[in-house]
Amino acid sequence: MSGIFGVVSQKNCLDDLFYGTDYHSHLGTQFAGLAVWEEKGLMRKIHDIRGTQFKAKFYEDYKKMTGNKGIGVISALDEQPICVNSKFGPFAIVTNGYIDNADELASQLYKEGKSLSEIIEGRVNLTELVAKLIINGKDLISGIEYMFSRIAGSCSLLILKQEGIYAARDRYGYTPLVVGQRDKDWAVASETTAFSNLGFKIKKYLQPGEIIFMDKQGIKPKRKGSGINQICAFLWIYTGFPASSYEGITVEVVRERCGMFLAKDDHVKRDVVSGVPDSGTTHAIGYAMESKVPFRRCLVKYTPGFDRSYTPPSQETRDLIAKMKLIPIQEIVKGNCLVICDDSIVRGTQFKNYTIQKLLETGAKEIHLRIACPPLMFPCKFNYSTRSIHELAARRAIKSIEGKDITNVKEYLNEDSVKYRKMVGWITKDLGVNTIKYQRLNDMVKAIGLPKEKLCLYCWTEREP
Repeated sequence: MSGIFGVVSQKNCLDDLFYGTDYHSHLGTQFAGLAVWEEKGLMRKIHDIRGTQFKAKFYEDYKKMTGNKGIGVISALDEQPICVNSKFGPFAIVTNGYIDNADELASQLYKEGKSLSEIIEGRVNLTELVAKLIINGKDLISGIEYMFSRIAGSCSLLILKQEGIYAARDRYGYTPLVVGQRDKDWAVASETTAFSNLGFKIKKYLQPGEIIFMDKQGIKPKRKGSGINQICAFLWIYTGFPASSYEGITVEVVRERCGMFLAKDDHVKRDVVSGVPDSGTTHAIGYAMESKVPFRRCLVKYTPGFDRSYTPPSQETRDLIAKMKLIPIQEIVKGNCLVICDDSIVRGTQFKNYTIQKLLETGAKEIHLRIACPPLMFPCKFNYSTRSIHELAARRAIKSIEGKDITNVKEYLNEDSVKYRKMVGWITKDLGVNTIKYQRLNDMVKAIGLPKEKLCLYCWTEREP
């Protein structure tokens, strides 16, 4: 997942643009970019942020930029923003999402005699692809609607033009967009976290498929929402920042409730409850609140500058981050039976090779993993995260149990079935812990607080809207 931010101000917007974009740094680890409309036209800066922080890369750049409107992005995959000269005039665009049929769409554009210039390692830049699809419309609004109709996957976007900023939320609402107001200044963001310290107040959450225009006079509706909402449940479980809220529901509170559900009817011997920093911490706090077992930090993260080990695309980078960022505290770990809470088990390699190994070497007596969501079964089609079934720990367990890859995993989705218990048992043994308890799907939905039909649960159920 990427994070996008835009602002229209009565004066120079660059401080707001710089810090508002930076407040999305937890969402991407590959590239970042800013675009601003200056007196002479579009000004854009893009940097590779792998192994560094947004602020360090852009601090000198943004001081040299000026303008009253701009957009920014922290990207999980592609270089952004993309700047385009078109029949609609020049514009810059940033996107958040993933296009599952990108190759098919690119091939069709080539057949029509159109070109794509941002090709890296044979892969098209998804943001450029979105821009080229939008240009097919009679105007920007119909172009965005056309793009929505062609893509499989998801796309929320911001478009910067001389007259203002267009904001469009994905037609099924997989990714969020929210508008904020500060006096006569306006902002739009993926994360409400970007607003608080900049003085913006939440004005409205965009509806799925909704398009608005934002200028110095305020916001103007351009297209109503679709009424179909399938916002990603994983935003609350892992991806989102603790202080952010989606559909009016705050991440931190949901994670506390997740931990409380995990603690119910859990009777293992426990001396200490702890979480894997950062996203597992609040799940552990909720577990401790419900169980009355003391919360203590068995693992601490070395500086906030380390990337999230889930998001980088290469296994080598993920492993390096997992190895280096967590440090165990011997006086808390040694001789104790630990309940360790985390958001999810994706591939399981970091848990097995680094987290669990560190705790055992530090003297943990027992380790009981408590996971805030059900086993991940299907690679995400709507955001850039897991791309292969074979990456997932649950699928490796199923292959080992069945002796082969199988496509029908319905029995393993039933949390009360024998095969589900076998799968969890295999993962428990593979990771080298005493027990694992996953969150039940209905309990996760209750913790979030939205009806099941308003959530994307694809990676657990394979159900699409």
